[in-house]
Order: sequence, then C-alpha cells, then structure tokens
Amino acid sequence: MRITNKIMRNNSLYNINQNKIAEDHLSNQMTNQSKIVRPSDDPVVAIRALRLRSNVTNISQYYDKNAPDADQWLSLTADALVTVDEILTDLYNQAETASNKYLGSEDLKIIIEQMKSLSDEFYASGNVDYAGRYVFSGYRTDTPVTFTAENVAEMEKHPVTYTINEEKGYADIDTISYTDYSCLGDLTVASEEQDITNQTLYRLRLSYNALDELPDSDGDGTADDFTFTAGGTTYSAVQYTDAETAYQAVAADPAAIAYIPSTGEVVFGADVYSQFKETDTFALTYDKSDWVEGDINPVHYFKCTETTDPGTDNEKVVTYNAQLEDQDIYYDVGYNQKIQVNTLTDEVFTHDVGRDMDDFQHYLTQLEEVEDKIAEIEDKMELVEEGSAEYEKLEKQLEAANKAYTYVRDNVQTKFENQITKYQKYMDDANVAITNNATRSSRLDLISTRLMNQKTTFKELQTNNEDIDVTEIAVELTSADLTYQAALMATSKIMQTNLMNYI
Repeated sequence: MRITNKIMRNNSLYNINQNKIAEDHLSNQMTNQSKIVRPSDDPVVAIRALRLRSNVTNISQYYDKNAPDADQWLSLTADALVTVDEILTDLYNQAETASNKYLGSEDLKIIIEQMKSLSDEFYASGNVDYAGRYVFSGYRTDTPVTFTAENVAEMEKHPVTYTINEEKGYADIDTISYTDYSCLGDLTVASEEQDITNQTLYRLRLSYNALDELPDSDGDGTADDFTFTAGGTTYSAVQYTDAETAYQAVAADPAAIAYIPSTGEVVFGADVYSQFKETDTFALTYDKSDWVEGDINPVHYFKCTETTDPGTDNEKVVTYNAQLEDQDIYYDVGYNQKIQVNTLTDEVFTHDVGRDMDDFQHYLTQLEEVEDKIAEIEDKMELVEEGSAEYEKLEKQLEAANKAYTYVRDNVQTKFENQITKYQKYMDDANVAITNNATRSSRLDLISTRLMNQKTTFKELQTNNEDIDVTEIAVELTSADLTYQAALMATSKIMQTNLMNYI
C-alpha cells in the first residue's frame, strides 16, 4: 500500500487531535476535581454517582436539618417540663406547710397567694414555643395552651362562646366538707352549738368556673335545669347563683342536685351518689363566654364548639375535636425512622391545679368569716355586763362560732393534707412526661450518631467514586503534554520532506 504525504498528514493531524483530546480530558478532570464531566465519560461511575449523591442528600437532610430540629423541640420541651416539676414541688412544699393546723387565716392567706402565683406560672410554662410553634399544642401549633392577653383583647372585640362537652368518670367524684354556720349571720338571733353542722357533700368539679348561667326558657322566673347523663340515665340539677345557698340546699336534702355555674360544680347528696356505679361515665355540656388571661383553651382537651360574635350577622361557628384522636407530631430522622417530638397538653397541664386554688380560696373565705364573727362576738361581750341574759346569749353564740371555727379549720387542714397527695400525683404525671421526653431524646442521639457515621461513609464512597487523585492526574497531564509536544515535533519533521525532494 502506497503511503502518500496526504495520508501521513491526515494521520498526524488525527493523532495530534487525539493527544489534544486526552490532554483536554485530563485538564478538565484537574479543573473540576472530578473523574467525569459528562455521563458518557464513564457510565458506571455516573450511575454510581447518582445513587451515592441521592444517599448523601437524604442523609444530609436527616442529619443536618431534621434531627437538629427534632432535638431542639425535645430540648425546649425538656426545659419546660423541668420547670413544671419544680413548680409542682414548690406547691407540694407549700401544701405541707399549710397543713399545720395552728396556722391562722393570715398565714394561710400568704401561703395561698404564693400558691396562686405558682399555679399561674405552671400554666404559663405550657406556652413555650419553638420558632413560633407552641410545643404542647399538638397539631394546633399556632394556638397557645392558655389564652394570652392578646387573645383576651381580641375576644373583647369579638366575643367568643365555647360549648364544651366534658366527660368524667366515677373516680372524678370527690367530696367536700361543708360547714353550715349561717345561724351566725344575725347575732340578734340566739344560736347555739347544735345549730352548727358539718356535712359531707359529693360533687363533680368541672374544668372551668365562671360558666354561663342557664336561661329562663319558659319565662317563669326560674332558670332551666342543668342536665347530664350517667350510666344511661339523665339527671337534672337546679341552678344556683350562690355556692353557699347551693351547699345548704344539698345538705338539707340528700336527694338534691345543685348546679353552680359560678364555681363550675355539680353538687349532690348521698342519696344521689348511691345511685352511681363505678363503671358510670358522666357526660356534661356547658357554655363559657367569660375568658381571662391564663385560662386553658378548651380546644386542646374537649369536644367543643367555638361561636364567635354569637347572635350577630358575623356569627362564626367552628367545631373542634369532633373525633378525639392523638395529635402526636413525628419527625422523619432516618430511613423508615420516625420519632415523636411533642408532649401533649393533657399529659401534664391538668385543669385541677388551677381548680384546686378555687377550693383553697373558698375555705380561706369561710375561715376569715368565722374569725371575724368570733371577734365581733367578743367585742360585744366586752360591752355587756357579765352574767346578764345578753351576755349568756353571746356566750352561747361564741361557743357556736368556736365550733364552726373548729369545723372549718379541720376542713382546711384536711384539704391541704389531701392536697399533698394530689400534688404528688401531678408530679408523677410530670415525671412520666419528663421520662418519655428524655427517652425520645436519647433515641434521637443514637439515631444522630448513626446518621453521622452513615454520612461519613457515603461521603467517602462518593469521594472515591467521583473525585480524582490530583497527583496521579498531574502526572498523566504532564505525560500527555509531553506526548503532544513530541507528536508536534515528529509531525514537523515528517512534513518537511516530500516526493519532490526525493526526485
């Protein structure tokens, strides 16, 4: 085969171009620090790179974003729960102090004021938020646990009524000791020790006080009865605006049932209590329109209906929790791995902590009233001649007042002694929530450690698959450049001689 100059020239140009392509490829690798620029450079490396990059992206999302976000949520929850536990411990200690039977009303008043402040702080701890999301509010992360000053101000502009459906069990029935010292109201009327009575009443304490009073539907001047169901039976309770009057009515009739919207109580006597069974569930429905800062928002606890601007053209009705269900929030923190980050409101923030304060205030008011009555009788006795008929009457009244004081003071002491046990239960609930939260946090730490190791491993695999060895590529690039230069020199030598030179 005859090799012409043209063939040699074409072959030389082709070889020079191939050397330039090789040098360009190595130069691109050196510049991009990657083995491939286009998938066609190495399809196997390209396919493996896509898979590894997908793995690294997913793990980076879990490790760099989801896990830290979940950890921050759990940390804020843990701090709030620790605060709650400390508050409950302080309340427990205050109850122990107040159980001293020798403390007077002034001492108890100071203790109860301190306990009220602690109770307010207890509920305020539930409004902890993370990046604008309330951590204890379940799915309603935009809704605080308790009504804030802003909420109350808005409700003043647009009144809101909640119709609340509350369910209680037989175990929720508690007892109250009621001392009837109404005979001391008028000291001009003779009263004796036997006129002072102390009875045990039974009650269902609702989650709120200051409830809406029932209307007078038939216009007979008497409010409608309050109805509730228990064990399939419907019961009717007479509404009373005054708690003392209601207590007196039930104390006088064991078959009576009283509804007291101002205190949020359904009180009944022994005959009614005996009709209930341990398996009974009590269904009670009531309205509440009077809301103040610190009240717990019912949407976190109950089936309820919110009516805004009731009775106007702008009336708006929203129903919450038509089907009660868990509102646990989960974060994806790994492949097919989720972790719950939230603690629900009803796991920790019971209504009872605030409602217990109402009981304390009630007993304190009774104690102060009896102390004032004793002081009034003693002052009158100083102005009356000893041995006179008036003096003897006052003596009997003083004996009756002292008996009332003994009853009331015993009731106060019993209340605080029982409260110690209740606070212990609240603390137990808080500690369970703390433990659950800590368990989730510990699990998240283990998952985060594994994610860190996985990220390191996949990063290393990605590097080995895609990244170049700079030293090796530099040597190859130098070699390619030398080859290219040599090819140019060889070609220039060949192209200087042609057939005419030979002839």
